Amino acid sequence: MTQHTEINDPITAQKFGKSVDIKIKKNQVESRFPMGAFKENYQSAFKDLFKLDAINIKERIRQHQVKETIKPIKGVKNIIAVASGKGGVGKSTMSVMLAQSLQQLGAHVGILDADIYGPSIPKMLGVSQKPESPDQKSFLPVDADGLQTMSLGYILGEKDPAIWRGAMVTKALMQMVQDTRWSNLDYLIMDLPPGTGDIQLTMIQKIPVTAAVLVTTPQDIALLDAQKALAMFKKVDIPVLGVIENMSTYICENCGHEAHIFGQDGGQRMADEFDVPLLGQMPLNIDIRTHMDDGQPAAIWQASHPLNDKALKIALRTAQNMAKLPIKFSLTDSLKLHKL
Repeated sequence: MTQHTEINDPITAQKFGKSVDIKIKKNQVESRFPMGAFKENYQSAFKDLFKLDAINIKERIRQHQVKETIKPIKGVKNIIAVASGKGGVGKSTMSVMLAQSLQQLGAHVGILDADIYGPSIPKMLGVSQKPESPDQKSFLPVDADGLQTMSLGYILGEKDPAIWRGAMVTKALMQMVQDTRWSNLDYLIMDLPPGTGDIQLTMIQKIPVTAAVLVTTPQDIALLDAQKALAMFKKVDIPVLGVIENMSTYICENCGHEAHIFGQDGGQRMADEFDVPLLGQMPLNIDIRTHMDDGQPAAIWQASHPLNDKALKIALRTAQNMAKLPIKFSLTDSLKLHKL
């Protein structure tokens, strides 16, 4: 077995690390992240790198470690918490983008709308049906174009407020996580409420979160709050996969001029300062706003839209960084290692 951890990924520009297992003598590569339409690019790149006539790539998404004291969620391999220190930075929009992009790459994906006070995921997905309960104890996730989803917004009306205290919020979220019949998910994207208070801290301490993604905008005030969110995850030993800088630039529809109306390279500065990856930058774009408001996310996060390539590469970097984390060993894994 040969490890080539220091090779740069030709698509994401990140180091492969443990996200791939390369066996040159067998012409085999095990990718531990989904490649989707990029698989042909990877095959070509590996053949060039190792001077091979052919290469066989197998994709296998593994389950990664969480705290030993927290019980895993049945049917879910990995939970990615999407967080921001403040509201209004597009955290829910980026959660939907990440989920649909990981799905495009070939992963089985779900979304948990954990923003109890402002559950916007149902509207963004264009789904409003109430979840079914076959046994009056558990819920079936609501299907949204192949995504398994759950939100308090499905249960309450769209304009009904959740006037609850902190303990009730935590209880409601735990019920949504544990009582939903998730099925064979590689990734469950958890859209956290904005902020870094007691509710957020309780959520990530009680739910088996594998890792987190931070969303910020370039301006200084948003970066300050994103740094608080980063500190929160470090406090509870949850790895941060990287930062998404949303609304990075605005491109005028009439003249094409690109303006940094919220500041420039704030996400990159934060990534450099705190030694976390910059997953990508998403511009302020009218198509994102209109299609998400209309509940038509596939109209923007699909191959025909120019922003889709940016979204797919953000998802690719996220999955790749997840694949580098320590895995959860099962008894079966231990027996396999013993036989080697």
